[in-house]
Amino acid sequence: MALCLVTGATGYIGGRLAPELLASGHDVRCMVRSAGRLRDLPWTERVEVVEADATDAERTRRALDGVEVAYYLIHAMGTSGRFAERDRLAARTFAAAAAGAGVRRIVYLGGLTADGRLSPHLASRAEVGEIFLLGAVPAVVLRAAVIIGSGSASFEMLRYLTERLPVMTTPRWVRSRTQPIAVRDVLRYLVAWAEVPGTVNRGFDIGGPDVLTYADMMHGYAAVAGLPPRLIIPVPLLTPRLSSLWVGLVTPVPVSIARPLVESLRNEAVCGEHDIVRYVPDPVGGLIGFRQAVSLALMKIKEADVATRWSSASTPGAPSDPLPTDPDWAGGSLFVDDRSLAVQASPEALWQVIESIGGRNGWYSLPMAWQLRGLADRLVGGVGLRRGRRDPARLRVGDSIDFWRVEEVLPGRLLRLRAEMRLPGLAWLELGVTRSDGRTIYTQRAIFHPHGLLGHLYWWAISPFHGLIFGRMPVNVAAAARRRERMSS
Repeated sequence: MALCLVTGATGYIGGRLAPELLASGHDVRCMVRSAGRLRDLPWTERVEVVEADATDAERTRRALDGVEVAYYLIHAMGTSGRFAERDRLAARTFAAAAAGAGVRRIVYLGGLTADGRLSPHLASRAEVGEIFLLGAVPAVVLRAAVIIGSGSASFEMLRYLTERLPVMTTPRWVRSRTQPIAVRDVLRYLVAWAEVPGTVNRGFDIGGPDVLTYADMMHGYAAVAGLPPRLIIPVPLLTPRLSSLWVGLVTPVPVSIARPLVESLRNEAVCGEHDIVRYVPDPVGGLIGFRQAVSLALMKIKEADVATRWSSASTPGAPSDPLPTDPDWAGGSLFVDDRSLAVQASPEALWQVIESIGGRNGWYSLPMAWQLRGLADRLVGGVGLRRGRRDPARLRVGDSIDFWRVEEVLPGRLLRLRAEMRLPGLAWLELGVTRSDGRTIYTQRAIFHPHGLLGHLYWWAISPFHGLIFGRMPVNVAAAARRRERMSS
């Protein structure tokens, strides 16, 4: 069995690959920029975690020491013009470090490309694949189109477009052919390359058994989900930019991620070969078809058993700064809205309400105000409120909740959320449970670190609304805790 390095372990594929490799008997080392993001995962204690950025040659070289098979699952999904440069630098640094460490094989998951002009993101994926194939370490480049699985960005986009729009005008890309693949088959291919003997240095197209247009996939999704047939009216005037804005408003996928997805759909993405079968045989019964993949994904969602989501990875442009500590922080202004309330309920009932906040449960104050703030964030390219939650009742560090990211969870005591909406500064929201003189106390702290004059003006402009929004939260959270207490007694 091999020692495998998994990069991108906090992302959608990497977070599923690591436990699959463990289940196959391999030793796993995860390379991440922040080890804390893996802390609460059920398999973390079984892997070695190292902190490194792929552009840092020395730390990457140390992370690869002793590794036989390295999985490269890093993508810059932003919309800025520098993502291709970042991808190029990271790939070259990683390839050189792998050669210096004596790695036996690099496995890279890229995009399935076809004839025609490639989108900037597909072109960058293709360039990264070429960097590895031309490097000193033998590389296997797997090229996939739309990945169908619970929580994938492609699946969420398909799901919400189909469910929310029974009649839709659509751009020309809905007629482009693609070859979707189930996430289970993607993982099966990835795991298999930890065991394939010999030296293989080439790319492989991977796809499921069905070749479909995007319109076909929407019709197929509707049939599996038990929805009435959808009416799809193609409109040739919608550009990728307008399409991504439209997708950003209708689905949970923000514009920064929707745009590269939409741009990639303009090209046909159909496998030109199935040579991988010579090294990784098809399973008994064949690859998973599109409708079966949709059915499996919907079952996972219904059972609240979604292991990772597209939002598991860091959102492009979102802040990652740690919370400034009050005693020794000297970084300028720090505005704080502090509130607390005695609650006539047990600490356990109060914590259950806190841990289930957001998503369908909402934020316990002025739902319309939260919806308007989410809409405003979407309109400026932010993530908005539609990301929801991975699990309706349990949280772990790194989870997304609407436009927040879980930065810390101390079960029964503290939940700290870091804002990922577009702001002229950094913001956090802390919700906690304490005991005082035998009473259960709910604590709430909103923290804002402004950036420049605009940040200060923003804080003072929204301060009048704090009493309405943050002021009502303690009372409503306390009431929800009392209801939960009564239901459990």
